[in-house]
Amino acid sequence: LWALLQDWGLPINQDLMLMQKGMLMRKVRSKCWKKLRYFRLQDDGMTVWHARQEGGNAKPTFSISDVETVREGHESELLRSLAEEFPLERGFTIIFHGRRANLDLVANSVEEAEVWKRGLWHLMDFVNGMDQQERLDQYHDWFQRGDKNQDGRMSFQEVQRLLHLMNVEMDQEYAFHLFQTADTSHSGTLEGEEFVDFYKALTKRAEVQELFENFSADGQKLTLLEFVDFLREEQKEGERAPDLALELIDRYEPSESGKLRHVLSMDGFLSYLCSKDGDIFKPTCLPIYQDMTQPLNNYYINSSHNTYLVGDQLYGQSSVEGYIRALKRGCRCVEVDIWDGPSGEPIVYHGHTLTSRIPFKDVVATVAQYAFQTSEYPVILSLENHCSWEQQQVMACHLTEILGEQLLSTTLDGLLPTQLPSPEELRRKILVKGKKLRTLEEDLEEEEEEELESELEGEQEADPEPEAQLESEPQELSPRSKDKKKEKKSKPILCPSLSALVVYLKSVSFHSFTHSREHYRFYETSSFSETKAKSLIKEAGNEFVQHNAWQLSRVYPSGLRTDSSNYNPQELWNAGCQMVAMNVQTAGLEMDICDGLFRQNGGCGYVLKPDFLRDAQSSFHPERPVSPFRAQTLLIQVISGQQLPKEDMSKERSIVDPLVRVEIFGVRPDTTRQETSYVENNGFNPYWGQTLCFRVLVPELALLRFVVKDYNWKSRNDFIGQYTLPWTCMQQGYRHIHLLSKDGTSLHPASIFVHINIREGLEGDEC
Repeated sequence: LWALLQDWGLPINQDLMLMQKGMLMRKVRSKCWKKLRYFRLQDDGMTVWHARQEGGNAKPTFSISDVETVREGHESELLRSLAEEFPLERGFTIIFHGRRANLDLVANSVEEAEVWKRGLWHLMDFVNGMDQQERLDQYHDWFQRGDKNQDGRMSFQEVQRLLHLMNVEMDQEYAFHLFQTADTSHSGTLEGEEFVDFYKALTKRAEVQELFENFSADGQKLTLLEFVDFLREEQKEGERAPDLALELIDRYEPSESGKLRHVLSMDGFLSYLCSKDGDIFKPTCLPIYQDMTQPLNNYYINSSHNTYLVGDQLYGQSSVEGYIRALKRGCRCVEVDIWDGPSGEPIVYHGHTLTSRIPFKDVVATVAQYAFQTSEYPVILSLENHCSWEQQQVMACHLTEILGEQLLSTTLDGLLPTQLPSPEELRRKILVKGKKLRTLEEDLEEEEEEELESELEGEQEADPEPEAQLESEPQELSPRSKDKKKEKKSKPILCPSLSALVVYLKSVSFHSFTHSREHYRFYETSSFSETKAKSLIKEAGNEFVQHNAWQLSRVYPSGLRTDSSNYNPQELWNAGCQMVAMNVQTAGLEMDICDGLFRQNGGCGYVLKPDFLRDAQSSFHPERPVSPFRAQTLLIQVISGQQLPKEDMSKERSIVDPLVRVEIFGVRPDTTRQETSYVENNGFNPYWGQTLCFRVLVPELALLRFVVKDYNWKSRNDFIGQYTLPWTCMQQGYRHIHLLSKDGTSLHPASIFVHINIREGLEGDEC
């Protein structure tokens, strides 16, 4: 296996050899739980196992493809708290994709820690650099699972076990035929390249072969003109098909002679269909493609609720890791609940609960470090301030000193704006959302007065006689000055230095839409509980739409969701609510929908609302949408599935009975779902060949969720995988949908193969 990995281009260095030999390290879960474990990189070079001691019963810990990054010891909250016991230089943290808990490790020496850090980065770089075809050829993971006695070869009995693990119910005679064909050495076992051949025979795609032959005159290759016909007729690529065909052949045809002759082989055709170009998600929607120069209120903003929590709302852990995860997944509005802490230092936690506490300054430092790693567009700090006047001053000091130039503390040009600035104008800026003592107009007026006073003082220093004269003449104080003297005598509840940091996002209470129009300004924003917001949508949906066309709204989960569960954000987006805050630590349908919307536009955390939700005179009602809208009919042929995982991999003998459900979320009349029948005992290459039909009134607001489930007649069907995307980002034609786990991480190589056809209008008998 090491030799094959080298053939693939992985340089085997001393670090990897030492990792393969194994090392004793301390696994740290808490200040009390710190246990020695023996960690070893397996022979496949792609998985790490651990045991209680060297030579003990080992079990899988993680795969290299699961790892997002490796952090130094000093970057871990937990390891920092144990710095007196374990030197930080010996510690490191493995961060996984999705919501999986971090793995904190302490090596026996700095040198051993460095070996693992360098080795992991080396392997991660290799995995991240692999192209789609190499990923399809990742047989070694299955080999590792199937080779039960770990002797580097596989008997037919082990192959039968592997087929069960792979979700394949196969005739024993046919399986033995494939085994014998691959066993070119006639040893009775499969090794190295023999297993590769066996794996490729298993993964042969009959339905793709049939499609290929429908467009190929000789059944061996697609000529340039034949491939152009396919792209134009089936993939709906239109006028760009000829140029695109040349690009795709150059990109996916494995044969150099094929590239020179501008033809596409079956292998190249399959490689294209499995690639990003053959994905259901439009490649043009992946980068930032929307206009980012409109006012903030014209965008949906990826928002997090109680960001500091990584668990439930009553007993959960508060951690800066919550902010790191939220910001790295594209959240642009994060929440901070601040309370008085010991030694004059404000703390962050869910007040009046048993959740743990973290220093406010640590949260600010974390935001400063991670705010713009995923997106350069502005981050909003939504402050829930419960502090005393004195600790508010400390808060203001931390925000100013730690964030520095990142903090927006005055209007962009020092002038009174007429609308909110755009994400483009606010690039790499952090905005504070919170209560404010005065209006923005009063702030700017005072700044002008201070500048004028400064100029007058300069003149008076140059001419002392008028100064004396001014002092001898008592002046009548203006009402505004009297108010200022009163302010000085009695400290306000809100600290002026903290108030001054709130510029474009002043929090105000909501009374009614009429009250907001008559009394509030465009830079003032209201927050609504999910219950209140949903009630307003039903009672006055059109007014809510118009309100959100000129002012920002934030919606947060009900206080009854103590388990950190989520609500469906779609209903709030339909009314144009911009900041629909989610418990991002909790996976599930609702977060799938949220991730689906923000998957587009470079994952930058800002998505432009449809034009009818940006018009302050809009007649749109989210509960009763009427024309004119560009209604469409969608035909989805669900063709086949590939390498669908079992929910519980420990159940070797069970094989899934998969079905596909397609769900649409949008305005109420468009929200629906349909599903295929189930395929019995085949999770490896199930075939459905069934067509589902949907009619949608408002495609601009619709999202599609493809869910694969394991049919279970005794209880609810088990979840296998899903993928969610906006209707407007869906490609037509033959497309693969690469499935994600419940946690939102890749289930590669699991996918479903579909054909998408979108027709204008609602006419026709297809549905």
